[in-house]
Amino acid sequence: MKIVINNCHGGFGLSDEATELYAKYKGLDLRKEEKNTNSVLPSDYYVGDEWFNYRYIDRNDVDLVRVVQELGEKADGFCSKLKLVDIPTDVQWTIEEYDGMEWVAEKHRTWS
Repeated sequence: MKIVINNCHGGFGLSDEATELYAKYKGLDLRKEEKNTNSVLPSDYYVGDEWFNYRYIDRNDVDLVRVVQELGEKADGFCSKLKLVDIPTDVQWTIEEYDGMEWVAEKHRTWS
């Protein structure tokens, strides 16, 4: 199974091109609105009246994996460098991170 992670400090993000291609593959009617601020993120996306947030996409989503494979570095969002990690399909996994740099870890039980 392939999983998309961010491989640098900063955090997971998709470029506008990657967001739009993902929406196309999912059949989403995505609407782009340019921001009128000096934000580092130049646009917001909506599906209907709902804000579209790529952070809620499952990282093993086949269309997300496809977008990253097809676009390569062009899929990287602001302060991100996306990477595909291949793990066995029978592993229960989670994404862990430090300062936005992510890795895939096998799930296990913890208590505190």
